[in-house]
Amino acid sequence: MVPRIVLYISWLLLAVCVHASSLSLQNLRFTITSSTATQLRTDVLSPNKKPNPLTLGPSDTLKLTFQITESSEGKGVQPHQTFLRFYDSVSGEEGIQPVRVTPGGKAKFELNMARPPPSLPPTTNRPLEVSLILGSFVHDPAKFELFDLYIPPSQTPAPHPDEAKFHELPLIHHTFRPEQKVPPKFVSAVFAALVLSPWVVLLGLWSNVGVRVPHLFSPHVVPFTVLLGAFEALLCWYWVDLKLGQVLLYGGILALPTVFAGKTALSTIGGWRTKKN
Repeated sequence: MVPRIVLYISWLLLAVCVHASSLSLQNLRFTITSSTATQLRTDVLSPNKKPNPLTLGPSDTLKLTFQITESSEGKGVQPHQTFLRFYDSVSGEEGIQPVRVTPGGKAKFELNMARPPPSLPPTTNRPLEVSLILGSFVHDPAKFELFDLYIPPSQTPAPHPDEAKFHELPLIHHTFRPEQKVPPKFVSAVFAALVLSPWVVLLGLWSNVGVRVPHLFSPHVVPFTVLLGAFEALLCWYWVDLKLGQVLLYGGILALPTVFAGKTALSTIGGWRTKKN
């Protein structure tokens, strides 16, 4: 048990010592050149003090070089993550640009305003606060405020072709079709009379001819008469409420007993006629 405890303690002490080490910057320098490679400004930066704001023209280039070292030993190290942050403190817009660092801790970054990176935030006449962010698994994270940078104002970005889909749409006003106009009651009454007029003519002719139906209410004929009346009622119901599929269903159900009732009624009437003869 003792060797294992000693091993745990040694690892813990080593982790504490490593975690306690911090990162620092050495040889921090910037250079601003024009499109003709003329040096406009160059100076050494201090991680603890900002210089006067830097200004870049539309075709100028900013070159930034530095080395990342351990504060305790001064040995160059390569952090796991290294970023330059461009931040507008008024609008809150920011842009993050990764920086490549060699195993020895040396880094170089160039910002060419003729071809600015898309990570730059929208700019106006206000300066951008430029800071360096270092992230490491074995060192304390570090952030260094480097300088303020003036760059030309950015142009208004072109609208996205789908931008209109995300705008607020006008309020939808539902329009309903006006109610169907019903003809006057007199017109409806006239057409209803025309529909019923054939029945009036039929009954009048029957009264003149003197048609007799002595066996209409006979037990063998009444079922057929009732089923025929059911078919007439089904058609009236269809005209009022039913759908075609329902009419076909109910009609099919009525058709079977109607056939048998009609066959029975016809055979009975035929027997009556045979007896008379």
